Amino acid sequence: MQRSNLDDLSAFVMVARERSFTKAAAKLGVSQSALSYTIKELEARLKLRLLTRTTRSVSPTVAGERLLRNVGPRLEEIQIELAALNELREKPSGTIRITAAEHAANTVLWPRLRKLLPEYPEIRVEINIDYGLADIVAARFDAGVRLGEQVARDMVAARIGPDFSMAVVGTPSYFSKRPRPKKPQDLIGHDCINLRLPTYGGLYAWEFEKKIGAN
Repeated sequence: MQRSNLDDLSAFVMVARERSFTKAAAKLGVSQSALSYTIKELEARLKLRLLTRTTRSVSPTVAGERLLRNVGPRLEEIQIELAALNELREKPSGTIRITAAEHAANTVLWPRLRKLLPEYPEIRVEINIDYGLADIVAARFDAGVRLGEQVARDMVAARIGPDFSMAVVGTPSYFSKRPRPKKPQDLIGHDCINLRLPTYGGLYAWEFEKKIGAN
């Protein structure tokens, strides 16, 4: 149904309930003549008389009573739903699904969510901890948190955290029996714990940077 038809039905319902063109026109914010013309056009399209007009009053016909009884409540439901949509626009709500590695969830997401969620209680957040690179679109996630180098070039990305460094560490008890490495190549002879990334199927590649001025 066209929007103009809905407007005409709303005008009819107002006149039928108020039993007056004058009162209905005032509530709708239109002129009495414009409202009268709208009702005549509606009756012409339906080929039915909906209102009986006298010099003192306006009352619905049998067809008008039926239309008022069946259409009136539905128009109210539409208005209520439209009002609810306005509230959604003014007050954020709904569920947000995010995929992230555990480190990103603990260091980046949780600190911000602790401040955000109390201010917006209608928002629900689901965090999926995954070391693989899930297909955000296929898995129906709203967002994903990844290291910058892992973000595909065709994806829209925004920085949400500072750069961070990773270090290779060992316990004193381990080094009491094994020599300390002096260069990255020495790690080949050590027992190292690493991550196997599900997406690629291989071990995470450690990257080392040499400090300027270091030997």
